[in-house]
Amino acid sequence: MSQFRYGHAAGADWREAVVDCLTQIGQVPDRANLGILYATDAVADDLEDLLSLVRASTGIEQWVGTLGGGICATGAEYYEQPAVALMLAELAEDAFRVFTVPNGDMTQFDVVNGSWIADRQPFIGLVHGDPAHEAIEDLVRALAQSTTTGFLVGGLGSPRGAGQSIANRSTQDPLSGVLFMDSVAMTTALTQGCSPMGPTRAITDCQRNILIEIDDRSALEAMREDVGEELVSDLPGLAGKVFAGLPIRGSDTGDYIVRNLVGVDPSHGLLAIAELVEAGQQIVFCRRDAGTAEEDLDRMLAAIKRRLSGPPRGGIYVSCLGRGVNLFGPDAAELKQIQRTLGDFPLIGFYANGEISQDRIYGYTGVLTLFL
Repeated sequence: MSQFRYGHAAGADWREAVVDCLTQIGQVPDRANLGILYATDAVADDLEDLLSLVRASTGIEQWVGTLGGGICATGAEYYEQPAVALMLAELAEDAFRVFTVPNGDMTQFDVVNGSWIADRQPFIGLVHGDPAHEAIEDLVRALAQSTTTGFLVGGLGSPRGAGQSIANRSTQDPLSGVLFMDSVAMTTALTQGCSPMGPTRAITDCQRNILIEIDDRSALEAMREDVGEELVSDLPGLAGKVFAGLPIRGSDTGDYIVRNLVGVDPSHGLLAIAELVEAGQQIVFCRRDAGTAEEDLDRMLAAIKRRLSGPPRGGIYVSCLGRGVNLFGPDAAELKQIQRTLGDFPLIGFYANGEISQDRIYGYTGVLTLFL
């Protein structure tokens, strides 16, 4: 099986970037029948025109993708400028289905796609969501149930792009993407940019997103024990250094969802986090730094490399906006770390406002998906 064709470029405007991408791709293979397109939110106003140009230039009718606060490709990252990444996939005609969830209504989704899903039993989905949609987490969970594995990969696009994504056309439906049958060989893995600072504890009293007690004592006291007096003494500077990790029930890989600390009440010993919680739920306080992120990315890459019998045909990488240049440093360090381990192969992706793996929305993570 041949590798997928791809191109990535920045330009003075989106047309210049697209022409450069198409030049890199060269002759479009006869069997190419699915296009994946990521662009920076600098091209949001021209997304439909951009899509029309790549469709006409390639002859490929079916496209998925989204806008990101940044985009990436093999060994490269692009931010705050018009930039585009394209990938052309060669798949069996009946092995995938492009979709949207119209207006966030899963009933309408089932009307349009239910028969195909029942007949083909899709294995996994690559999805793109609107971070501003109030029910996006519920939609991700509901859509995951449409696959035989309960597994989605992808992420939430740029809020500056007004919730635009691509599903054969530019759309503002809150969730869209493509479902794949198991005949499309794929593998995926997740890396987390945080590491625990203390033991896993239990939330014993809370109200919505307010932590009142952890392990039957004040939430602030429990955090102070785990993260240290030096950090807690600088409450204004705590955000961005300490995070709440919420372990995923039933996970056999120790995964946890990372959420920001959004408030501290030292007079009452309360903490507020960016997630609704309930009594009995587990929590672990985490730190985020470049060294931790690099080590965990190496761990993930080594694990996924062991599954490979040869070079991937192509890949999609969805990383958090808080990673990339903001965590790994300049000169596309995060993408070059992937390149050093897995080699040169067609890889495109974007920097997300939430990363999707299985049926959950994560934060501060990278989700790598390879076509085998």
